[in-house]
Amino acid sequence: MTTLRVDNPFTLDLACEVPLADWNEIELRLDAARQGAKLAGAMPLAERKQLVERAVAHMESQSDSIARAITRMMGKPLAQAAGELRTLASRARTMIELADRGLAPIDPGSDDGITRRIEKVPLGVVLDLPAWNYPLLTAVNVVMPAVLAGNAVIVKHSPRSPLCGPMFADAFRAAGADPRIVQSLDCMHELTEHMVGDARVDHVVFTGSVHGGTRISQAAAGRFLQIGYELGGNDPAYVAADADLARSVDGLVDGAMYNAGQSCCAVERAYVHASHYDAFVAGAKRLAEAYVLGDPLAESTTLGPIAQPQHVAELEALVKDAVQRGAKLVTGGRRTSAGGRGRFFEPTILADVPAEAQLMRVEQFGPILAVARVTSDDEALARMNDSVFGLTASVWTTDRTRAERFGAALRFGTVFMNRCDFGDPRLPWSGVGQSGRGHSMSVLGFDSLTRTRSLHFRP
Repeated sequence: MTTLRVDNPFTLDLACEVPLADWNEIELRLDAARQGAKLAGAMPLAERKQLVERAVAHMESQSDSIARAITRMMGKPLAQAAGELRTLASRARTMIELADRGLAPIDPGSDDGITRRIEKVPLGVVLDLPAWNYPLLTAVNVVMPAVLAGNAVIVKHSPRSPLCGPMFADAFRAAGADPRIVQSLDCMHELTEHMVGDARVDHVVFTGSVHGGTRISQAAAGRFLQIGYELGGNDPAYVAADADLARSVDGLVDGAMYNAGQSCCAVERAYVHASHYDAFVAGAKRLAEAYVLGDPLAESTTLGPIAQPQHVAELEALVKDAVQRGAKLVTGGRRTSAGGRGRFFEPTILADVPAEAQLMRVEQFGPILAVARVTSDDEALARMNDSVFGLTASVWTTDRTRAERFGAALRFGTVFMNRCDFGDPRLPWSGVGQSGRGHSMSVLGFDSLTRTRSLHFRP
């Protein structure tokens, strides 16, 4: 039997080893999922809501073991891993609350005696392909609303976080669900792509890199699937002349460094008005140098190791590219260790980063904040929009009119005012350009997990 081995980013020892499914097992799982979809679709919505609530409660009861497993696999500080589980519970319960409204039939109205009704019916089998950086949140965005909508789900988690898929399958079994409704498996990329192309799968949601999304798209060629893609970003922020400077520095440094910068919506480029520029850079340097690198199980650790082995060299190359193009390295910029252990990257601030630097063009997925000076709102707006990505953007200002103007002009799925790096379950999570397609969460999050059926009854 082929197995997947995952290392611990801090100890570099074996974190876990899991068996990989072959196609024979996948065949059985897909057939089971078809039966699970029939069971889920026949269940009244009230029962599905109760089922999801029991599954969430079960995961909460396992909070310590779940958090420790996440920390072991990808290095997230334990307190942050525990916080991710709390956010999972909040998101899931928000979707339970919104389910009646999001799944309700629509009456378009008529005055000709004909009954017209738009219904939202389950798709069938949903294949969820979550990411490792927020292994619970990238999964809960799909699994819970998919079940609420009456679908069966197969979770094929990232090979960096394979223990997380079973957390969802186990929770639903503990909640009393038929085991065919939510399943988990691990397999090679080639078999994942084969599943995407299989007619027994009705919908696919992929969270990951642009390269991975391209592979999934190719695997689905000819099937006319409406695949959901969340592919990350190179998210900008603008600190306007009237911004609360201290609040801006705190928010943007945290938005860049949280989870060691391994966030799809991490702040990667900050455009700061010239009137605040020097003070902003000095404040960002102070906060970056205050992070404590160490054992992610220790309470004192505020910045964990880099999860993927190859990313450290990629981060060094991005810093080197920026400096060669004229950027100033303010602090950090190098690989390091904590007490001789782990693959860490120093919290890094670069100033005067030119637009052509790769840090301003690609998703870097590390604890790096690139800062550039601007002299007007128009310049900031143009530079923020100068990207193939469009996940989130933030505007730091005390002027609501300015924020509304930026919100209307920025080509991003979410625009924040005085906030960043946050997923609000009452708002749809979506991207523009290479940040993806489709949306999750909010009352609209059920739309991509159902199909519409029109009823036209003439008496």
